[in-house]
Amino acid sequence: MAEYELLDTTAEEELDELTELASQVCGVPISLISLLSKDRQWFKSKLGLTISETPRSVSFCHHAIQGNGLFEVEDATTDHRFKDNALVTGNPNIKFYAGVPLVTPQGHALGSLCVIDTQPRILTQEQRLALEVLARQVMLHFELRRIRLEREREKGQLALVQQQLAQLQKVMNSQNPPLN
Repeated sequence: MAEYELLDTTAEEELDELTELASQVCGVPISLISLLSKDRQWFKSKLGLTISETPRSVSFCHHAIQGNGLFEVEDATTDHRFKDNALVTGNPNIKFYAGVPLVTPQGHALGSLCVIDTQPRILTQEQRLALEVLARQVMLHFELRRIRLEREREKGQLALVQQQLAQLQKVMNSQNPPLN
């Protein structure tokens, strides 16, 4: 995840728009682009939540990234994995969760695009498909960011090499003055 430089960065309008669209399409009050680190889940984009992170230990997204496709929990209060979870028994009172893993081309899951409701529900097939499409768009945005950062690093390295070559040229010219 380090090459994407995403954790603890500012909000991005394009990602916020995708998060809002996910919420609208699925008819839920909460949607997130979550990123998982070793011990926490951090929200790169959020709609309907004020907190910016949770411990990974209570993260639904941790479960979502274990699979290859959409992970859906119709009613967290009756699901043995989540019924005692602090996010279910307390604020924000999660009942429904659906998340699609955000997976790099190399197969590494960074987090998920997820939608959450305080009422049990089931997504329609069209909503599931739309959420998967939106997750691919989020990952495309992340890939473009990674490529841009890589190009910026390469430009910095090139500038340094050019500076070193110019200095070397000056040294060589001072040691070997031109013949007249």
